[in-house]
Amino acid sequence: MPPPAVLYVEGPRDADILEGWARAVSVSLARAVREAAVILGGRQLARAAAHFEAASASQPGLRGLCVLDRDGGVEATGGTDGLEVFTWSRRHIESYLLVPAAIHRALRLPEHDGRVSRLLRQHLPSQASESTLRDFDAKRLLAESGPIARGLGQRLAPGRIARAMRPEELHADVSGLLRRLREALLAPEAVVTSATAFRRR
Repeated sequence: MPPPAVLYVEGPRDADILEGWARAVSVSLARAVREAAVILGGRQLARAAAHFEAASASQPGLRGLCVLDRDGGVEATGGTDGLEVFTWSRRHIESYLLVPAAIHRALRLPEHDGRVSRLLRQHLPSQASESTLRDFDAKRLLAESGPIARGLGQRLAPGRIARAMRPEELHADVSGLLRRLREALLAPEAVVTSATAFRRR
């Protein structure tokens, strides 16, 4: 029987976004992501490593994946045996939600409503390339009361945007991570477990 796995994320919103993206690929993967997620309470690789080391002592063969923002331009490295570290190439996980059609669907706006595209054009750097988006503060832009929410007159829910995205709208970084999660969490006959410490509070 393949070993179980644990998924470390910075916060509840990250877990919600990952579950939403997973749902675009597989309902069973979305369920596995939700069950395996352990909330770190910030970009705390050392905390994940310490927790994983303790958990793997009682569960030989345990696998772990720690997903972190690249916030501050520094990529997290290290970890411990059995714990893989994944750092987004863009600054924040929210950077991968900047898909006008998905935001439009998430908010259930009328088909003719062009405000989302107009607001994104207004606030995103002109001709935003991948290198530009790498350092863009999408977390602020998509905040519940951020510029897009204010412009639309309603709050945004990043997890809902992720659930509204279609497979073809997922960035290569997201698709690559989902493949790794599928391998870790949906291995044949795997029993997905997650440690109880640091879970959502």
